[in-house]
Amino acid sequence: MILMWACFALLTLIAIAFVALPFLQKERVQTITHNANAELISIYEQRLVELQTDLDNQRIDLKNHNESVIELKRRLLNELSPEKSLNSKGNNRIFALTGAAFVIALTGVFYTFTGSEQQISAWHDAMDNLADYGERAVMQKGEPLSQNELQAFALALRTKLSQTGDDEVAWMLLGRVAMSLNEFDMAQQSFDKALQMNPDNMQVLISFSQVLLLEGSEANMTRAAGMLSKVLKVEPTNLDAISLLALIAYERKDWPQAKAAFEVLLASMQKNDTRYEMIAGRIADIEEQMQAEGSVLPVTTQSVINVTVKLTDELKQQQPESGILFVFAKAAQGSPMPLAVVKLKEYSFPMSVQLTDANAMVAGLNLSSAQDIVISARISKDESVMPSSGELEGHSDKLTRKNVSDYTLTVDTLIP
Repeated sequence: MILMWACFALLTLIAIAFVALPFLQKERVQTITHNANAELISIYEQRLVELQTDLDNQRIDLKNHNESVIELKRRLLNELSPEKSLNSKGNNRIFALTGAAFVIALTGVFYTFTGSEQQISAWHDAMDNLADYGERAVMQKGEPLSQNELQAFALALRTKLSQTGDDEVAWMLLGRVAMSLNEFDMAQQSFDKALQMNPDNMQVLISFSQVLLLEGSEANMTRAAGMLSKVLKVEPTNLDAISLLALIAYERKDWPQAKAAFEVLLASMQKNDTRYEMIAGRIADIEEQMQAEGSVLPVTTQSVINVTVKLTDELKQQQPESGILFVFAKAAQGSPMPLAVVKLKEYSFPMSVQLTDANAMVAGLNLSSAQDIVISARISKDESVMPSSGELEGHSDKLTRKNVSDYTLTVDTLIP
């Protein structure tokens, strides 16, 4: 800021110099010197008399006389000095001061109407309050950010990114702030930057999906569905991802998938939740649509798969203390939500588990609804099915459900 004002003052001084210096510099005053010219004229007249005398005495002929007179006149004209240059200091300080005052006044008026002093001041305030804005936006400390503060937060984040280079967290925050300001192009660009640095950032994938859904084109919905499927492969119970996937299915009129996703959301809520009635109404609407279109879920014979889970000798010492065993099946293609899940807090290997349609998370999305499946087992440190470092897991190859009634699965991988 100080450098900017110093440059501003320097430019003003230069402008004043251009206006004032011409009035203060030495000027040339012209005066006529009659005495010097009188001497030259006297000499000229004397030479004319001498030439006439030479002509009368026939020392020169008439032609030479005339030529000499002409030459004498030419020399006289060249030698005459009617003006002589004298140096004297001008007395124009009033004009110089007036010009300087005019420049200063013009500069002030011009900057008042075209300058950006308020914007620069706001930028400095935004940079000074960046940490505070971050705490209020991310940590939910203090009052929520107002619209003006969101604008300032976005400005400070853009400045930080331009100065310090790529920062995954800063790009993610800028994307979320841009969403709050309805700047969807900025939000997409910011989330793209964050995903380039970390393609597996689940929070960015979910937020990016929201932006794509707001745009509403079929291509963006397809891209959003791909991102959400990636999230649900890692976090099968992520309610934000399930709710967004439900909206995509609803927009595409994929009633069975939309109904299954909304039922998962409904099961996760208390009845006094303000969203409970809305989602229940959405499920009822979907059921009406399915009845009207005849797109009911097919009735199938219940599937049962007996899974024997083993643990390799190399990993026996790597088991988490008080670990929880999850055994689940997913469709090899399609919805990433588990078709059947068994959760055990007490277990020993080898362990026999039975996966059936009764282990489904939602009605209609069970073992019988899939052609090809993948069976997985994970020993988790906590009750979350989201994999984390130090946990153990194992996966089967793609299996044809109808051909599988018994399967032996080995937990053979330590998650780094």
